[in-house]
Amino acid sequence: MNRIESDALVVRTVEFGEADVVATLLTEQVGKIGAVVRGARKGSRRVGGALEPIHTIAVHLEDRGGDLATLKEARIVRQRPRVTTDLDALGAAGTVLRWARHLFPPRTPEPEGWRVLVGLLDALESGDSSPRRALASAGLALLAAVGYGLELERCVACGRECPDGRAACVDPRRGGLLCRACGGASDVLSPAEREGARALAEGRHGGASEDQADRVLALLDRAFAAHAGLEPGWR
Repeated sequence: MNRIESDALVVRTVEFGEADVVATLLTEQVGKIGAVVRGARKGSRRVGGALEPIHTIAVHLEDRGGDLATLKEARIVRQRPRVTTDLDALGAAGTVLRWARHLFPPRTPEPEGWRVLVGLLDALESGDSSPRRALASAGLALLAAVGYGLELERCVACGRECPDGRAACVDPRRGGLLCRACGGASDVLSPAEREGARALAEGRHGGASEDQADRVLALLDRAFAAHAGLEPGWR
């Protein structure tokens, strides 16, 4: 039996049997994992209120190698009360956790993806950036962390660089920009939209407007539909 101790984020809970819960956890050490929480619906003292999303928790799991581990203990180690009381911040947090739940493969550590998730939740808690811009930046980083990053500098087919100040065709399903010689794409970023997307990809939230962030979120919607099986428009 393998014992796992890790920080984690709760991304889903489902009732199981008469008193238990199955929690889907994104852990720092082993990635996404499902765990049975015995007696959770009867108020288990070993878990308490630690199965709420948004907060970072420390978990102790027992893993026998089956589909589900067993959650033995959990406690909150990083609370984010501001996020839970701000509807825009809460919506952004819920979106990024759904993205990660569908995008991360089971039992595969994603250290950079974990950093992106915790970084966004902390940014939402601090309120230093608008939730939409922070979410758009995190979405681009999350895709890049698992190998599906959107290329915003050059054509993904031929490698030709797109000059600054030019509009650019982009296909999120194929990974980014496509020059017209390679067939282009129906979606076109204006020079300002492309510059805003590049700023967000670099983590410069102040370099993009709210409208530019919304444009990036629309592209991310299609990218996560292609790579994580989410229906377009679900966000």
